[in-house]
Amino acid sequence: MTTAAKTPPRAEPASVFHGELRSMTIGLLLVITLVAFEALAVATILPAVEDDLGGIEIYGWAFSGFFLASLIGITWAGAESDASGAIRPFVIGLTLFAAGLVVATLAPSMWVIVLGRCIQGLGAGAIPPVVYFVIARAYDEDQRPRLFALMASAWVLPSLIGPGIAGVIADYLHWRIVFAGLLPMLAVAAALTLPALRRVPNEVARTVERRTGSAVQLAIGAAILLAGATSGSPLLVVAGAVLGIAVATPALRRVLPPGTLSAARGMPAGVLGMGLLNMAFFGADSFIPLTLTDVRGQSALFAGAVITAASLSWTAGTWTVDRLATRIERRRLVAVGLAILTTGILAISLVLLDQVPVWWAFIASGIAGLGIGMTYPSYSLTVLAAARPGEEGAASASLKLNEVLGAALGAGLVGSLVAAGDAGGWQTEALGLGYAAMAAVGVVALIASRRLPANAESRPESAVAG
Repeated sequence: MTTAAKTPPRAEPASVFHGELRSMTIGLLLVITLVAFEALAVATILPAVEDDLGGIEIYGWAFSGFFLASLIGITWAGAESDASGAIRPFVIGLTLFAAGLVVATLAPSMWVIVLGRCIQGLGAGAIPPVVYFVIARAYDEDQRPRLFALMASAWVLPSLIGPGIAGVIADYLHWRIVFAGLLPMLAVAAALTLPALRRVPNEVARTVERRTGSAVQLAIGAAILLAGATSGSPLLVVAGAVLGIAVATPALRRVLPPGTLSAARGMPAGVLGMGLLNMAFFGADSFIPLTLTDVRGQSALFAGAVITAASLSWTAGTWTVDRLATRIERRRLVAVGLAILTTGILAISLVLLDQVPVWWAFIASGIAGLGIGMTYPSYSLTVLAAARPGEEGAASASLKLNEVLGAALGAGLVGSLVAAGDAGGWQTEALGLGYAAMAAVGVVALIASRRLPANAESRPESAVAG
């Protein structure tokens, strides 16, 4: 009588905090946490910055400049990591991020704030490609799901305390401390991470396709478009639109999958949808603090709490997708998420009315956050599932580029409306138009979602995105 050999139990993967990986893991998570805290804090304190320095006409550029510069940082760092390893782009990225913080801390005007934010964007954009490069080279395949979960969780603490802390500092101390206070923590993250990065295998690629020039051209084209939109001159608005589109479109076609701009079925529709999603959400979300402080007379602390509500509901939406992804087709999840997001944006616009209690902002912001939380990972998983083997990296880069571009355009276009409204004495109405425009973008994305694949071929281990 023979007995079948038993399959030995699968060994648990080594901890990502084990041995030499400990300092690298802690350092990477700390960097991500700092970037998350900065992003949430700036949205909270910017109304206080504008009250102190003026410059409402370029308010939106504090966000758009950051996002457009990130396009360049993302593209450059991805290629540089493949060409020379992780250390050089990581050091340059952290240095630029720190330099931007210093410029913003010392800024005498809103224009210098925008400059500091652009420098920060270059550095912040360089960090994610390096992090993914390190994960691929330094961590075993079985360790990566745990690390991705930790990276997603790295946004939770900044979401809970970041806006509140930033609001308290802006209300009772000074907004400059928010920028300066991140510098010591950035130095700690660098000290933990850089020695560990020297141990990352450095098998550089022989040939690397560099698209930094196209990213720069794209950023310049988008900047021209937004500059015209915020000029206040009808002639410059038209000229900026024509020239900006002419400059940006060829570069956009080079960095995005063919058929993206026409919402071709499959991956191109997913990449386009990600851009529209971020345009709608960040075009609205970036101006919630301004609505609450300038229109409804609330404190920066109150505005920060509302931003926290959106961040937490985003996390809840993401985990909801993780639970439903095997039971509901992804295209339907995208449609539901976009419908919720659009409803949330329209609900946010009601806060502009004196008859609506200010606590409604928590509910409205939470609805919008839930919508993007459900849609963001659904788009990501759809695009990755549709990518051909060996092209996942290029698909991810296209997705990230369009995500950042959409956020920049959304914040910039609403900012142009706010600038025009402030100059003409109809700022409240301008904010209302901005929210309506972003809700319309959500509807366009909802229509385009019909071009997504009906079902995913496979499901990654987790739908949670950070």
